[in-house]
Amino acid sequence: MKFTPPLWLDKSSPQILFGAGVIGMVGSTVLACRATLKVDEVLEESQGKLELARTLQDERYSERDRSRDVALIHFQSSVKIVRLYTPAILVGGLSIAALGKSHAILTRRNAALTAAYAALDKGFREYRARVVEKYGEDQDRDFRYGTQQVEVVDPETGKKKIIKRVSQNDPSIYSRFFDSSSVNWSKEPEYNLIFLKGQQNWANDLLRSRGHVFLNEVYDMLGLERSKAGQVVGWVKTDNGSTDNFINFGVFDGRTQAAVDFVNGFEGAILLDFNVDGVIYDKFEDVPKEGLTWQRNP
Repeated sequence: MKFTPPLWLDKSSPQILFGAGVIGMVGSTVLACRATLKVDEVLEESQGKLELARTLQDERYSERDRSRDVALIHFQSSVKIVRLYTPAILVGGLSIAALGKSHAILTRRNAALTAAYAALDKGFREYRARVVEKYGEDQDRDFRYGTQQVEVVDPETGKKKIIKRVSQNDPSIYSRFFDSSSVNWSKEPEYNLIFLKGQQNWANDLLRSRGHVFLNEVYDMLGLERSKAGQVVGWVKTDNGSTDNFINFGVFDGRTQAAVDFVNGFEGAILLDFNVDGVIYDKFEDVPKEGLTWQRNP
């Protein structure tokens, strides 16, 4: 009957194996040190026997016997030394095996998570494509960001007008506020606008020249904290139309009233919503191998 480990044990197996491997490596080092302290006794005993075998003079003790005894003493000494270090070798080998197994399990799980995310991202993009095809990009944007029409009064003219506002739902996991927490933020709205526009252009130049950009690289450009997702998601430039081929911070297309206020200088902080292409490790093969379009000779 096949043994099925408990769920909690299977879930925690990488951490358990890693901890056992670290403890085992420490134990292997301790055992090796203890064995080294006993090696001198073995060598001293062996040296005494060798000296006796080499200096023994007896008519019944031939040179053939002497050579055989010397070889036997060396063999016995080697066996004793190996026995001294065997526990350290065994514990060290098992520790390395535990560390390797822990790494293999984590690698397999990360690969599975990446594949699952890629499939989910693909399904979401196909769904959005169908929405755009049937209802148009404006409706798709309204569905995605939960926009709603509200009536406001223009403080200058006193007239009422209808504007779109984004609902107060949580932003996407890739969104970041560009505010005073960033080292590049300024109290002058105009400077923030120029900075963000310049960084967006820089990111797009990097995308066109290199063919891919990770989200964490854009975070670095803006002085924002990195994220785990930013390690694997980003943008890739392709010729098959599978990606946008453009990095958008979600500021300069006027998709929200907050973005409009920021561009007009009424707001000093803005929520950046990046249009990442998703996990890009599995999309590198889409990048043209013969060079990007702008690099090719006409």
